[in-house]
Amino acid sequence: MISPHLPILQVVIPLLAAPACVLLHNGRLTWLLALAVSWVCLAISLLLLGQVMDGGTISYALGGWAAPWGIEYRIDPLNAFVLLIVSGISAAVLPFARASVEREVEPEQIHLFYTMYLLCLTGLLGIVATGDAFNVFVFLEISSLSSYALISLGRDRRALTAAFQYLVLGTIGATFILIGIGLAYMVTGTLNMADLAERLPAVAGNRTVRVALAFLTIGIGLKLALFPLHLWLPNAYTYAPSAVSAFLAATATKVSAYVLLRFLFTIFGVDFSFGAMPLEVILPPLAILAMFVGSLVAIFQENVKRMLAYSSIAQIGYIVLGISLASVDGLTAGIVHLFNHALIKGGMFLALGCVFYRLGSVSLNDLRGLGRRMPYTMAAFVVGGLGLIGVPLTAGFISKWYLVTGVLGAGLWPVAVLVLLSSLLAVVYVWRVVEAAYFAPVNEKVGDKVAVREAPLSMLVPTWILIAASVYFGIDTSLPVGAARDAAAFLLGATGTGAGL
Repeated sequence: MISPHLPILQVVIPLLAAPACVLLHNGRLTWLLALAVSWVCLAISLLLLGQVMDGGTISYALGGWAAPWGIEYRIDPLNAFVLLIVSGISAAVLPFARASVEREVEPEQIHLFYTMYLLCLTGLLGIVATGDAFNVFVFLEISSLSSYALISLGRDRRALTAAFQYLVLGTIGATFILIGIGLAYMVTGTLNMADLAERLPAVAGNRTVRVALAFLTIGIGLKLALFPLHLWLPNAYTYAPSAVSAFLAATATKVSAYVLLRFLFTIFGVDFSFGAMPLEVILPPLAILAMFVGSLVAIFQENVKRMLAYSSIAQIGYIVLGISLASVDGLTAGIVHLFNHALIKGGMFLALGCVFYRLGSVSLNDLRGLGRRMPYTMAAFVVGGLGLIGVPLTAGFISKWYLVTGVLGAGLWPVAVLVLLSSLLAVVYVWRVVEAAYFAPVNEKVGDKVAVREAPLSMLVPTWILIAASVYFGIDTSLPVGAARDAAAFLLGATGTGAGL
């Protein structure tokens, strides 16, 4: 029976496929292998989510060594949902990647691109699946090191600078996380997350435990790109190959948000994180600043990829604000926005990848009149933009609705007003693209009317799958909201199900 081994197969399959790409040394074959692996991982994620919803938390002991002595993979409602996000985005990005990567990556490096991609996927899935705190750090390094390499493969020389900046700040963040985990181990003698959760309350008054959470919060904040620890993100998303920008924007920060949830609520516990420690005072102001600063800076960007990068900083603010409420409604908003923002931003970055494929540029000035030359691509971008704004019948509206509900439930009506005002800023930067694409005259300097045509179907279809999904889940919310509410209730130790919401 394969079913009991699904948790480890989720990580081992892409890990073994990565070196196989080096051996194959053929761009097309390595793409086919990566595509097959991504779809297998998606199937495993769906099976795991079904098992968790039906039978509760799954515990898998590696090598038959029982926890806490051995390493445990533990799948519960939260990480089953995040596994679905990561594998689902990968399954959508890879069909798009074939043509895009051939255009944006040197031919002799394409097999290395897919090697790094699969290692990054391995790291992200491993972070989410493991029940061991030190393993979180190990997989975090696997995903981070491969991300640096993926970003550096962009043909623009500024990609090297962006990758180096990400490496420096990412290493600082990883060091803080490792110190935090080490301090927690020092006072408890265990690295198993479930075991840590049992032992930490007995030593909660110890100053070392407080310092451990402080280090972890700062380190994860760096990986999450929470304002003001976001400096690595704009250049990384802007100069990476298009498929990499889409994949990382939709998954990497979401996994970091998952790690924050896991440490704050599962390991240290809500009473310690938001009672003994002042996170309820620190996180909301940072989240609100992220919402406004990210959106305001996005408005003034001429490079549309950079515009979306700063928009992501704002969206991370919404996620962290939901987390900081430490309530079922707040956590539901934060977790459901992990899913919704992954669909929206992944689809929008893929749309820009289509534009870059035809124009070789994503400058706002070069997009003038593009709505008439690439109508399906620009329509996808606009629909995704409506989701960022939070227009009804889009997934973004569902996220904002639950976030405002959570904020009002906490009696913070001024914060609800700020959420709505920050959403209006998204109207401005999305409108700048709409105005250039549909209302400005065609920029004749960018190709000719024959050369600039619609993107290939192999790129358009994955783009529209993500964008259409963001609309569908804005209408039928049973999967994302149901899974998010179950995860929120699980984190807070409550019972019940959100299915059917």
